[in-house]
Amino acid sequence: MTAFCLAQLSDLHVSATPLQGIVPTEPMARAAVAAVLRAEARPDACVLTGDLVDAGTADSYALLADLLRPLEARMPVYLMPGNHDARGPLREVFTHHRYLPAEGRLNYRVEIGPLALIALDTLVEGSGHGCVDAATLGWLDAALAAESSRPTIVALHHPPFATGIAFMDRLGVREGAAELEAVIARHPQVKRVIAGHVHRAITLGWAGTIGMTAPSTAQQIALEPAADAPEAFVMEPPGWLLHRRGGGVLRSAVMPVERSAGPIDYA
Repeated sequence: MTAFCLAQLSDLHVSATPLQGIVPTEPMARAAVAAVLRAEARPDACVLTGDLVDAGTADSYALLADLLRPLEARMPVYLMPGNHDARGPLREVFTHHRYLPAEGRLNYRVEIGPLALIALDTLVEGSGHGCVDAATLGWLDAALAAESSRPTIVALHHPPFATGIAFMDRLGVREGAAELEAVIARHPQVKRVIAGHVHRAITLGWAGTIGMTAPSTAQQIALEPAADAPEAFVMEPPGWLLHRRGGGVLRSAVMPVERSAGPIDYA
């Protein structure tokens, strides 16, 4: 099967002003786009797994559209909402993204090379947590049953599994996680379940496949496992994920945004 690379950017939180007065998310998102474009293993497409902007306003999405133009000139770009997003303004600004449903939840399925990408909208507007409703579960089950031979990545913003970061897990998928796990487990063509939300790369086995969360292109969430750990972030280096299929195997790598020296040959 032909090799294929899918980039995953997450939790850009694009804003014209720095978050908390110290996180310049807009220039950091532009740096992440530049990192994807210069990657040696050039991605064929890119998915953004939610929290595209911080405020969910049309102005914020216009800023996002501007910084995504270099990426869209080179590859298909797929958007998904997170808890900081708003469906109406997102649709309003990104009318050229024809895969987005005109109404209701922003669930969709697209074929990208040898893979299928299924995006699930977990947004509960006005809340930090997510849900997977019964209609979405039924739609997903039918979509997977109809194309059982195509390797598939299922993407959502809120991880449906526990990440071990207590305060973020309290803001995970509160409704429908167990039902989603049962659906995924019935369909072995699902090679990854990818998410954002926790601003950190975490990998685990789940529903008979591999679950992953992506680092943020901005700030990272502190990895504090204690149940009473404070809600805090750290200014660790931003990153993104590269999902690369070749030789019948899907491999996922954490990629840095910052440019480093090299490659340098071993002497």
